Amino acid sequence: MFDLTGRKAIVTGGNRGLGRAIAEAYHEQGAEVVIISTSETSQRAAKEIAADGGAPVHGVICDLSDRESLRQGFHEALDLLDGRVDILVNNAGINRNHTSQDFPAEDWDEIRRVNYDAVFLMSQLAADVMREQKYGRIINMASLLSVIGGRMSLGYAAAKGGVVQMSKAMSNDWAPYGITVNCIAPGYMNTDMNKDYCADLSRSGHLLARIPVGRWGISEDLQAASVFLASEEAAYVTGILLPVDGGFLAW
Repeated sequence: MFDLTGRKAIVTGGNRGLGRAIAEAYHEQGAEVVIISTSETSQRAAKEIAADGGAPVHGVICDLSDRESLRQGFHEALDLLDGRVDILVNNAGINRNHTSQDFPAEDWDEIRRVNYDAVFLMSQLAADVMREQKYGRIINMASLLSVIGGRMSLGYAAAKGGVVQMSKAMSNDWAPYGITVNCIAPGYMNTDMNKDYCADLSRSGHLLARIPVGRWGISEDLQAASVFLASEEAAYVTGILLPVDGGFLAW
């Protein structure tokens, strides 16, 4: 089960962190993968992931905040995948921290373009291909802040909340074409970027205490969810928000 051999996947922001973990999981399960990011790190990550052999991994550079660059990046990825895309993971995202009353309009606009508009545009482009194929899996990276408000993250929370509702609407429109659209909400993950914070319980202990399973998330937790939603076995799962959070949202 959950074999992705022969599938073609695009992962935005797949050059590092959780996005890279997803790209690695798809590669391990046999998919050909294109990593899209704003720098040459996409190509470096692709080369590193593909070093063990198996299906090819490619890197594409584009600016997801710019609509024309995004379209060019998508079509470059599509050409690398020989005109087929079975799986799209909209993972790339940014955040800017300000209080709500002081939130700069320029930061609001930047977050919206990357975290919200790019998800819409990439999904629409991929769905054009997937409808012809009568098959597709779109996975949009949401957040705990899609559900809770958080603090100092007005733009991020608004965009991630919108991604969930956008995904539900897309799932309804595209289900007749064999396309599923789902969201994953990662919990607090002990990744390379967060390891110092997670280790310092004087700063992070209050969050750990609220996670019912009693530990931070790890990349393998997210990999399992992303492979499931990308697989044929998830054909009857669409329009959902899947928290991978150790029970945080249920507390």
